Amino acid sequence: MRLGSLLSRVALGYLPALLLGITPTIADPAAWREEWRRTDFSRHSVAYDEIVSGGPPKDGIPAIDNPAFAPVSEIRGLAPRAPVISVAIGGEARAYPLRIMIWHEIVNDTVGGVPIAVTWCPLCNSSVVFDRRVGGRTSSFGTTGKLRNSDLVMYDRETESWWQQFSGECIVGALLGAELKLVPMRVESFERFAARFSNGRVLLPPAGSQRAYGRNPYGGYDRASSPFLYRSRYDGPAAPLARVITVGDEAWTLDLLKKRHRIEAGDLVLTWRAGQASPLDTTEIDAGQDIGNVVVQRRTAHGLEDAVYDVSFAFAFRAFHPQAPIHTQ
Repeated sequence: MRLGSLLSRVALGYLPALLLGITPTIADPAAWREEWRRTDFSRHSVAYDEIVSGGPPKDGIPAIDNPAFAPVSEIRGLAPRAPVISVAIGGEARAYPLRIMIWHEIVNDTVGGVPIAVTWCPLCNSSVVFDRRVGGRTSSFGTTGKLRNSDLVMYDRETESWWQQFSGECIVGALLGAELKLVPMRVESFERFAARFSNGRVLLPPAGSQRAYGRNPYGGYDRASSPFLYRSRYDGPAAPLARVITVGDEAWTLDLLKKRHRIEAGDLVLTWRAGQASPLDTTEIDAGQDIGNVVVQRRTAHGLEDAVYDVSFAFAFRAFHPQAPIHTQ
């Protein structure tokens, strides 16, 4: 069987390249033009040799564009420790289980009247939620199949400009330099989401999809000695795949927060409680090691409010914030 045919049949994530030992090719604008006819490759803020193909083609990892939900009370088969990305806007609360996100990476949705893109890059363990409004219009996002610093490169369907998932910055195309507004979210266990929002709604798998929801195609990635498809040097104080809590250009290791349970830094308050499974440990997501629940809040005149934060791998934070501190003690 030809390699291209094999990849097209199993490209449900970056797993094909990982399993088959494929060395993904360096991105080449000249070769891209047939697939990306509307992308303005003359405009870019990063060197093209930083971008590699992860294996799947454009939309080979299909974003969810018409998400369906069910009330918390009707959800069956989702373990209490199952990890979800939770978003609460304008009185609406929704949970996006990582058992679904791991196969789709992007959900285009509207919550509380705000158009958002819920994103997760498994290779960086980076969960980021964006406001989809760009330059006065609402965009929708898909996956390019490309990676930079092992992180998902997204594209908007209106101009086919390319966006870095970790930062929300447009790095290639007509919208070069634009930045998506970050929306506060939490990555927490389903049990904690249900306790906070008894009337919340939970994302369902797309109708007719045959993906193995609940399975982790990156089994053992938590214990890898180096990140997949990462081509740069890492010199951080923690292991490359150690989890770090990132707020802007500052980070604290998850191990430090687990040890202290609470860290106060300026107006930030970081807390940790046990009870959430890692989605990247065992082949069954709900059975993963307990990495706990992280909450980051900011003191305001109105009390503590959720801050924009992420729990990503240390190598990814250092790649996009090379001079920023990672606190280990």
